[in-house]
Amino acid sequence: MLIELHLLQSFPVSNLNRDDLGQPKTARFGGHTRARISSQSLKRAARQLLAQHGLDTSELGVRTKRLRDAAAGILADRGRDTGEALEVCQAGLEEIGFAAHTATGLTKYLLYVGRPAQEHLADYCEERWDALAKTVADAKTRKEKGDKAPQKKTAKATAAKPTKQAQEHVQRILDGTRAADIALFGRMIADNTDFNVNAASQVAHALSTHAVVNEFDYYTALDDLRPDAEPAADMIGTVDFNTACFYRYANLDLDQLTKNLPADPDLVARAARAWLYSFIHAVPGGKQNSMAARTMPQALLGVVRETGAWNLANAFLSPVTEVPDLMAASSQRLVDHFQQLRTFYGDTQLRHTSIAAIGPALTGVPDEMKAPTLDAFTSGLLTATKS
Repeated sequence: MLIELHLLQSFPVSNLNRDDLGQPKTARFGGHTRARISSQSLKRAARQLLAQHGLDTSELGVRTKRLRDAAAGILADRGRDTGEALEVCQAGLEEIGFAAHTATGLTKYLLYVGRPAQEHLADYCEERWDALAKTVADAKTRKEKGDKAPQKKTAKATAAKPTKQAQEHVQRILDGTRAADIALFGRMIADNTDFNVNAASQVAHALSTHAVVNEFDYYTALDDLRPDAEPAADMIGTVDFNTACFYRYANLDLDQLTKNLPADPDLVARAARAWLYSFIHAVPGGKQNSMAARTMPQALLGVVRETGAWNLANAFLSPVTEVPDLMAASSQRLVDHFQQLRTFYGDTQLRHTSIAAIGPALTGVPDEMKAPTLDAFTSGLLTATKS
């Protein structure tokens, strides 16, 4: 069973998600340039809100390259020497299959782990302290011998495959079955694909419903202590921006979510609710201090279906051009496209449809589909998943 979320959200002057040149991201769609917000940016914005919508921080994961330092800090708190703890945890990470930079201790990519992971790594290193300390000492001896001969130096460590003895500990360290966000957004671990997690949620790049042209703001700044006799700008620059009405789409596979969180049906239910509210409220943070583009979606279409999924972006393949109310025209276009798909492909897989709109009333929407408030909108969707 899937929950689908379709949102229309208009932003004033903004640069929510920048490219490598600092410009708002764009894409060509339907032969026209559209404003774009990447799915990764939207997922991060939503993930940061999960704790505000019913999930405890202990039920969320951590993305980090600094697992070594976190575990070493725990060991230091237990009375171990900090320097030795760092070396032992470095060796411990490599023993369980993760290479880390020998100088910084950073793993070569971000690891997405549950919050107990650092504690479990510390426990593993504590348990194998003597063996890992010997590994560290042996490595230093080899390095000293190797330094006598000319050789190309490298700061990278090579991780070995974890031994059978270590597999049980790796399972605990990488366990994601209690981390709701890992279950929602998935995880890929290149060095040990056994611990990959298939995402329960799919998120599309947001696209503007209309054509856009990026603009720029020319600004100057003055030195408050500059003498009055020397008027001039002390800093000059430009900031790129655009304004756009975005179509946003995401879905949640409840069966996959249940598979990813097998031991706790209550966590599954709370994760689904938190996902809904977080995506509705998610706004990327790019340039917000200078532009404050803090808006809310004005049209919401939610669907609960047995199978399949419909991204409705093709409603805007031809750019919306109607003025003066671009949002009203986009909202009607979205609803009309959805109804056309239902008519042509059938709606036997649809269990519930809920539509909420702030502004002019939409035509062609049955009363039973209308939701007067956000809580009515979300509760209708969540209730339909249980019936």
